Amino acid sequence: MPEMSRLGEKVIRGIPVSAGVTRGKVLLIEPRREELVKRTIAATELPSEMNRLETSLVQTRKQILDVQHRLSEALGAEEASIFEAHLLVLEDQVFMDQITRLMEKDLINVEYAVHKVAEEYINTLNSIDDEYLKERTKDMRDVVDRILGNLAGQPDRHAIPKLTEPCIIVCEDLTPSTTAGFDRKMVLGFATDKGSRTSHTAILARSLQIPAVVGLQNASRKMLNNQYILLDGFNGLLILNPTDQTLFEYGQLMRKQVDLQEKLRDLHDKPAVTLDGHQVTLSANVEKATDTAAVLSNGAEGVGLFRTEYLFLNRDKAPDEEEQYQAYRQVAAALKPHPVIIRTLDLGGDKVSAVTPLPTEMNPFLGWRAIRFCLQEKELFCQQLRAILRAAIEGNIKMMYPMICRVEELEETNVLLEECKNQLRAQNLEFNEHLEFGIMIETPSAALISHNLAKRVSFFSLGTNDLIQYTLAVDRSNERIAHLYEPTHPAVLNLIKTTVDSAHRQGIWTGVCGEMASEIELVPLLVGLGVDELSVAPSLIPQVKFLIRRLRISEARALAEWALNCESGQQILERSAALARESAPSLFDTQQN
Repeated sequence: MPEMSRLGEKVIRGIPVSAGVTRGKVLLIEPRREELVKRTIAATELPSEMNRLETSLVQTRKQILDVQHRLSEALGAEEASIFEAHLLVLEDQVFMDQITRLMEKDLINVEYAVHKVAEEYINTLNSIDDEYLKERTKDMRDVVDRILGNLAGQPDRHAIPKLTEPCIIVCEDLTPSTTAGFDRKMVLGFATDKGSRTSHTAILARSLQIPAVVGLQNASRKMLNNQYILLDGFNGLLILNPTDQTLFEYGQLMRKQVDLQEKLRDLHDKPAVTLDGHQVTLSANVEKATDTAAVLSNGAEGVGLFRTEYLFLNRDKAPDEEEQYQAYRQVAAALKPHPVIIRTLDLGGDKVSAVTPLPTEMNPFLGWRAIRFCLQEKELFCQQLRAILRAAIEGNIKMMYPMICRVEELEETNVLLEECKNQLRAQNLEFNEHLEFGIMIETPSAALISHNLAKRVSFFSLGTNDLIQYTLAVDRSNERIAHLYEPTHPAVLNLIKTTVDSAHRQGIWTGVCGEMASEIELVPLLVGLGVDELSVAPSLIPQVKFLIRRLRISEARALAEWALNCESGQQILERSAALARESAPSLFDTQQN
């Protein structure tokens, strides 16, 4: 769409963060402006002020856990884990100690002390030239606003008004808590003056599938309540007073979206097979038993990754063997005869549980995590292994170990597995004697010795998120170097090809369950490299299947062969994207240039 106005039409350009086009009435949410009053207190009032703070912290924690639970039920545990950052603010003892010391030193009221210390933290983070850290200040503001609301006896003061009709929310900014509470039937989309693509608000918008544009500068001051606007979340545009021509063009765009959705629904029971007869298995990544409905409704061929760590998060007590057994068996029974691949516990890195507290580490992604953690916490690990063995009597469960880096780790794990089988025999409990197991290939070391590992397992699953991070020494959450996180880097592609070839020589298969499989433009490249299975979020299954059914394996293999001899990751990305767009243009033509 053009940026120039057409006969009164005004186009404001921002940052697209959640795809989709919508038109509706504006609901303006005015920023809350309040001055916190600094009040001097007597020394005798300190205990009661401290009690007020403690009560508020308990209430705030409960509220955040409630939001997290609701979000987990609606979208999944991975999206809900966003609020771990909020809980960490409450658990920051240095932050809390500074509040109490300020109250004791200056004899001031608790509200002002919380506000004062929080602003110092936020100003310090904002002074650092790091967009990621600046975005995290919004998490702190969200938590502090909750604390202050509870101190004022107004726990819901930041909630948006109850909506009586569908609308597009326009405001200066939105907190993650507010966004998580949106009713998708009533909130057609949202536009904010501030924000970035990496903010938790933006991440939630994508998960909720609500069209959203952020970074619109002062757009909220250019419109009125109940004014009709058009919001383009594909291209980052907010259009005031759209002309008939603009409405016609976007009407065509929306019809294309509807037509595409109908085509995707028609593929539900069809296999992911290329035009020249090569079949790829399409599986789903899930976190909890209730995700099985989405797996089936989107036409997946099973579960390629069941993330068991989410059974351990957001709770005070670890799930026992029986609870785990019931959860695993429920998923397997619901998806029969399709396979369910259960990944053993992958705590550590960015997944921390209060049930199994992990030490503070300089670099947790290189530390005590995944299989390393499990091999030292053997009692906890064996509970899980016994639960999986028992649930596997359903006949369609497979198991895989995360972060295997050396043959010795795999052999030690298998010794524990045999011990667990002996324990179950001694208890006369039924289990699957012949449970198939594989491993995640997530490190360069695992890929480079994959010819040895392949002799000992039934399959590989490439965890590309970590494989890319470890290969390129890039923390993708660090905004300063995020541009260096390159899935198509030649080194990454060579490690993937090495793994696939090692597997095929031993007669086993290789899947991809990392985000690389979810990048539609990279699907031709992965298929060409010989990957046998792609496992993605359930909602992405139809799109990936649609593309595969329009590819030719001969073209995909030619692309991969060329890529393995190319020196430029950017050129590889462009060529893979070109093949994807050429093969399935309707997947991409909802985006306007």
